Amino acid sequence: MTTVKEKVKITFLGGVGEIGKNMTAFEYNNEIIIVDAGLTFPDDDLPGVDIVVPDIQYILNNKEKVKAIILTHGHEDHIGGLPFLLPEINVPVYGSRLTLGLVENKLKEYPKIKAKLVSVKPRNVLKVGSFSVEFINVNHSIAGSLALCITTPCGNIVHTGDFKIDFEAINGQVTDLTRFGELGKKGVNLLMCESTNVCRKGYSMSERRVGETLDKLFEKYKDKRLFVATFASNIHRLQQIMDLAEKYKRKIAFTGRSMVNVSEVAMKLGELKYDKENVIDIDKVDKFADKELLIITTGSQGEPMSALTRMAANEFKKITLGENDCIIISASPIPGNEKSVYTVINKLYKKGTEVIYDELEDVHASGHACQEEIKIIHTLIKPACFMPIHGEYRHLKTHKELAVALGENPRNIILPDLGMQVEMTNGHIKECGRVQAGQRLVDGLGIGDMDSSVLRDRKQLSEDGICVAVLNIGTLSGELASEPFLITRGVVYTGEQEQFMQDTKEMLMDYLRSQDIKDVDTNLIKQNVRRQLQNFIFKRTARRPIILVIVLLD
Repeated sequence: MTTVKEKVKITFLGGVGEIGKNMTAFEYNNEIIIVDAGLTFPDDDLPGVDIVVPDIQYILNNKEKVKAIILTHGHEDHIGGLPFLLPEINVPVYGSRLTLGLVENKLKEYPKIKAKLVSVKPRNVLKVGSFSVEFINVNHSIAGSLALCITTPCGNIVHTGDFKIDFEAINGQVTDLTRFGELGKKGVNLLMCESTNVCRKGYSMSERRVGETLDKLFEKYKDKRLFVATFASNIHRLQQIMDLAEKYKRKIAFTGRSMVNVSEVAMKLGELKYDKENVIDIDKVDKFADKELLIITTGSQGEPMSALTRMAANEFKKITLGENDCIIISASPIPGNEKSVYTVINKLYKKGTEVIYDELEDVHASGHACQEEIKIIHTLIKPACFMPIHGEYRHLKTHKELAVALGENPRNIILPDLGMQVEMTNGHIKECGRVQAGQRLVDGLGIGDMDSSVLRDRKQLSEDGICVAVLNIGTLSGELASEPFLITRGVVYTGEQEQFMQDTKEMLMDYLRSQDIKDVDTNLIKQNVRRQLQNFIFKRTARRPIILVIVLLD
């Protein structure tokens, strides 16, 4: 029997107050299970950074307690952080076949990581110490997506993962509302429901509707060469596109590393079915007439190095775009990517191509539930307590208001944020503490944090440039052996460069002549010269570049 002292602690390490890098730890006594380990991509404030993953210091401090990692689905914002977690804490990883297939493919880039991957199916129940985890099928924009019912000594927790309710699911496997209803009748202490599309009224569009639109476009542009840019992970979308290629007798060529990798993994697992003879190498597209070709490509988000972006910029050697090409962008811009996407679209238009995107046709369906679908989950579950997850603060706040409108008690609702710890006992939740949480920045082979001097220097370089001053000082005389040598980048414009360099050199020589620098420590000379340069350059340009001073003793 549960005592008052028994409690489950929930620690939010990612995915709340933000979009991406989802990661949550569930803890009971000396046992922890981790749900998801995702990443996000850097914004303009993080120059040179490749990806951003959760700060896992709390996990490292409690690594002996961790028993399992459970993945809800195979999107990067849920699995992309695994290569940076598993070397520190290598425990079994559970997920659907496709999810683990994508993880296995990802880990090929990290041969030193030997992970134990355990496949599960909907309605399977996994026992991990004091936790019991049931997997529930849900629709999303990737196959193999699962919600979780986590049974603990302090009650049941339903974690929806990312989901939508699509009664016309391409593979016929709809969100298991029956099981959600059964769990609701049994009693759910806490619902943790995703909030990505909670600000959108109504229902999300069915993936099958996208297929109908694509069919219409294949017919309309049957004499043109067709391109479809979409998310590589949307297996059901790819299936519909490839079925249409067979229907309209077009050969398929994949471009983009992720598109090739994901399609191979999905086909190997039977999630994607197509005739291999209908797929050709991208190098052979010039051997077929335009009306015989379909090119499935990456680049739906305007990514700089993606195939579609390079085609638009004439940097893709294997394909030259022209007036007999039709490009269908079967995706909507992720918030923050709008400028990149529309830049690519404008370049495509300038080439005379036909461009179809989500503002013109129903060529994309979100994988996230809108308000009416979210209401269905709340109504079926009837939770005693609720915490919205997977969204920025505005999403979480809107989700709380929706729950209250459905009759849920606002005192039993907590809006989580990064580092928050929430304690759950039978029928109650409360905030119980804070832990270190936030971002780790992955940059090449290095991992740093937001306070990194490397990052600060990059931002300063990008904004104000750099100035290098080389001083040659005679050791005996303590005077300049030659005039200073200066190099600047990003400080002044070309027309100002010559006069600026001359004035700066004269300023330095006047200053050094006025100082007794014989037998003075070189570090002190560097410090004083740096200060003089900072003041001079700021007065001249109103900029504060990085300044490096090198002293050579002659």
